[in-house]
Amino acid sequence: MLEIAEKDILQSLERDNPWWADQAGATGALFTHTRAYFATFKDLALNWQVRRALILMGPRRVGKTVMLEQLLRHALKDGFPPKHILFASIDTPLYSAMPLERLISLFEKRTGHAPSDRRIIIFDEIQYLKNWEIHLKVLTDRFPNTRFIASGSAAAALRLKSQESGAGRFTDFFLPPLTFAEFLDFQGLETELIRPNHQGPNRRFTTTDIGALNRVFIDYLNFGGYPEAVFNSQIRQNPQRYLGRDIVDKVLLRDLPSLYGIQDIQELNRLFTTIAYHSGQEISLEGLAKSSGVAKNTISRYLEYLEAAFLIVRVRRVDDVGRRFQRMRQFKAYLTNPSMRAALFAPLTEDDEAMGNMAETAIFSQWFHSKELGNIHYARWKSGRQDREVDLVRVDPASLRPAWAYEIKWSDRFAESPAELKGLIEFAKKNPGHPVPVGASTRSVTAETIVDGVVIRHFPCALHCYQIGRNVIEEPA
Repeated sequence: MLEIAEKDILQSLERDNPWWADQAGATGALFTHTRAYFATFKDLALNWQVRRALILMGPRRVGKTVMLEQLLRHALKDGFPPKHILFASIDTPLYSAMPLERLISLFEKRTGHAPSDRRIIIFDEIQYLKNWEIHLKVLTDRFPNTRFIASGSAAAALRLKSQESGAGRFTDFFLPPLTFAEFLDFQGLETELIRPNHQGPNRRFTTTDIGALNRVFIDYLNFGGYPEAVFNSQIRQNPQRYLGRDIVDKVLLRDLPSLYGIQDIQELNRLFTTIAYHSGQEISLEGLAKSSGVAKNTISRYLEYLEAAFLIVRVRRVDDVGRRFQRMRQFKAYLTNPSMRAALFAPLTEDDEAMGNMAETAIFSQWFHSKELGNIHYARWKSGRQDREVDLVRVDPASLRPAWAYEIKWSDRFAESPAELKGLIEFAKKNPGHPVPVGASTRSVTAETIVDGVVIRHFPCALHCYQIGRNVIEEPA
């Protein structure tokens, strides 16, 4: 078998690791903004007391590679020896099918350091190496003074294999799309539009201008999940071209087929497009199979792939007292980032018919990095001949009872006519021995109403989206 010349591999490594020759040039500003999750990630990555590899996972284009480069520049500024740092992007053609051990051997040969030295080794896009998790586990055991950090976008293999083969050796860190709080901060609008009015574990916020905040919220729905779109006007003007092709198409047409050998790519694409268009609506395997003509087992596998690749997330249904159903016959499927809808179809306006579902998608997406994600559900049940529903319900994992419930609305109508919130009111009344705080979002109104003894808080949707994102960011690691 023909092999790539060692000198060519070394040249590639030297291009990717300029600090080996010029530390000063390598510590300059790469990207002035950092994700709100950077501090937590940095503390995990540079914790020399824990002998584990750190796996950075997340969708395409949310800033994983930038965050890795910012991490090593932080280490360099803090005086870490530049020749003890290796950065290698595994999707580089020269490294195709190359064992990680060989890259490390060339790293040691080029820089002349000892394998027992304290080192930082970063493998970007590691999923392109077959059986990467076995290689990384062996290296983590062999080099206790080396901090191994790996990342990947096509996270289906990462999530599954890091859990199966890396038990006790890997720590997963999920980097979500931009939260609304980060989006405001990146645009320099957070301090201008947001004011805290309560301190504590569940801080409340107010806005100085709800009209302006709503306009920024629409921008967030359309392109706000991706850092580069915030700063690049060309991407904002044509999200279908720059985001749709680069993010959705590459995952559907390249990443998932290469990982799982999917033959009918168009079938997978049609399923994802249907879910994206109806993000936030209840669906069922039976309904999808009937409408698409695809077998339920095939659809079930496709849903698992789409979810593992961070394109969608499925939310379980509970009944009117918060009990889960044993089988997930019906569920809601959300885009992990509302901006994907604009990338696939067209940007939203504030009066668009899809605003309600996409506002709900945006609210739910703020929970993706939270430990609470597994406790968030929606409720649906029969009330006589009618179906009742509540959009979001948190079920306390200890008591298995609802902790709170609320409806996501992009309208002020329900603050003026709260009796129309029949599902929410009935849900609260069905849990009388364990009062459940309930609420409903609005477009611009803040109020409190009482219907049949049930107190309902009304709050602006955009402000609530900000609050969840901000509080999740500040959760303890």
